This record gives sequence, structure tokens and C-alpha cells, in this order.
Amino acid sequence: MVKIYYFSATGNSLWSAKMIKQGIENAPFANGQVDLINIGVEAQKSEIIIEADAVIIVFPSYAFGLPLIVRKFVQKAVFKTPYLAAFVTFGSKPLGTLGELRSILKRKKIGKMFFGNIPAVENYLAMFGPPKEETIQKRTLAQRNATDQAVSAILEQKENRVNTFVPFSAFVSCLFKYAALKIFYKSYRVGDNCDGCAVCERICPVNAIVMKEGRPLFTSICEHCQGCVDICPKRAIRFWRVKFGTPGYCHPEIKIEDLVR
Repeated sequence: MVKIYYFSATGNSLWSAKMIKQGIENAPFANGQVDLINIGVEAQKSEIIIEADAVIIVFPSYAFGLPLIVRKFVQKAVFKTPYLAAFVTFGSKPLGTLGELRSILKRKKIGKMFFGNIPAVENYLAMFGPPKEETIQKRTLAQRNATDQAVSAILEQKENRVNTFVPFSAFVSCLFKYAALKIFYKSYRVGDNCDGCAVCERICPVNAIVMKEGRPLFTSICEHCQGCVDICPKRAIRFWRVKFGTPGYCHPEIKIEDLVR
């Protein structure tokens, strides 16, 4: 049995997780059973015990580090597996993201571990703006190639190490997780054209959005993943430089229904 855990806001990590699932289903160690599990849901459990022949974790880099929910999940989890592979999707640079993960996992008594990078389309509109179609095509192809390499690494049960000490990444990541997240959720604005469809609430990977009187309310557990900003059908959610009506991004092969928790 193999268990694949993913965290995804706009579909990049989910797409790679799905492709990895397809690629390893027939592997002897999978024995025909590969489960795809949402970290946002799993992390809410009071106890997480993971027993499998192999564990795969796929997640994005946030501010050069682990998304807070991924960090909490890995810290809480008890891994009973001889092999674990982790892959970070990124739009700009992941820097010390995998190192942060390894620093936690190396205390978990896992036999063999592998860490890999998967480039993807940048979805942080507030800083980088909407991606151009040419960029989407180029980065999607790069993601496909890197995901194929990830599948090969898993099938071969490869192992490696990554540097756990990247001071600049650690500083930026801590600033983001323990300072910025405490105020960012207060800066979201909802336009008059919001029709109360609740798509933002249903896709939020950490259940940080609640509908109140037909409009979304952003709460303090927001991970700032930008899924709501990118995927709102009415383009009715604004944050910082993202104006109402700004085009959003979702992985071209992932549907809204795939992202619903």
C-alpha cells in the first residue's frame, strides 16, 4: 500500500499527486492500492498514524518554506513506513523548503527518504500578477517532466539528502508563518458582484472561509494559499495588488470539483 498526501490550492500539487498515483499503481510495493489524501483534512485529526509500504508527500512552497498546515501535519504524524518521498511544487524558488521538511522528518525514524523539486505555474497574483498563457504552457510542460522524474525516483526507491540549514529561507518562512498570516486574512475584500456561490468556502484547503449572510468571511486560520482569489468564478475577491476582475489561475487539467475538500 502507498499513501500520497497532498496540499493544494490551485491544483498544481494535486495534479502532480494524481500523476504520481497513476505512475506507481502497478509497482510491486503498491500492491494495487494507492490512496490520495488531502493534508488539509488529515491534519484536523487529533492523532495521525500512517502505516504504508511507502508514503509520498506533495505540497507547494510558501515564502521559501512549508505551508503551516503541512508543517503541523508532519510534526503530528507518526510514520510507520520504510520509505518516504517528498516533492515541493514551486513557481519561483523553493530555496530551503525541503530542508525544513527534512529537519522534521529526520527525527521520525524513517528508513529511506527522497526529496525532489517540481516546477509549476506561479499562482501568487498579489506579487507576480496573472500568468501569461505562454508561461502556463511552458511551466506546465516543465511540471509534467519533473513529475515523470518523481515517479521514476519512487519506483527505484531512490534516496538523497537536502541541506537543512538555509538561514535566509528560515527567516522569511518564519516571518510569513508566524507574523504575516496573523494579519493577511484581514486584508481580503469581497466585491458587490459576489453571488454567494460559496466556491471559495468549498475549495479552501484548511476550511478558513465561512459563508455569512451569503458572503465569504475570512478567518484567522487562513494559510494565504490564494485559492479563493485565483478560482472565484466572479473574480470578486481582492487582496493587495489583486484588483476585482483580475484573471486567476488554476492548473489547466484540474477542475474546481477536484479541489473541494
